[in-house]
Amino acid sequence: MSISSISEVEFGVDLPVFEPDTSLETASKFATLVGWGGARFTDHEAARKEGLPGAMVPGILSQGYLVAMIHNWAPSAEVKSIDTVFRAAVIADEKHQITGVVTDINEDDKLVEIDITVANEKGETRVFGTASVQIP
Repeated sequence: MSISSISEVEFGVDLPVFEPDTSLETASKFATLVGWGGARFTDHEAARKEGLPGAMVPGILSQGYLVAMIHNWAPSAEVKSIDTVFRAAVIADEKHQITGVVTDINEDDKLVEIDITVANEKGETRVFGTASVQIP
């Protein structure tokens, strides 16, 4: 269900699960575009030589996917802030799910707080945080 106004938002509601493209191809292209070259984003074997479990999805791409999940739920929303904690690397070529839950609604200011999480297919939280979203 797509949300178009603050009156449609319910406390405690889970946002639809979002499955981001965490392929090595996408992670590598994104890292190159933003000037983050280096094996940790482009090559699994080279990343392992750096002590990582594999090539990583850049953190700012993960944040972009968090915003995409919010906009899939509420296309007219304006993301005012997003605060994330990176607990562990989001590894390229592994499936991940992004989830969110409404934790506060301020109808006067039309603001919604959403707890957000990126988890791998083992259910391990890789990234979590909070987004503040204004909905007309």
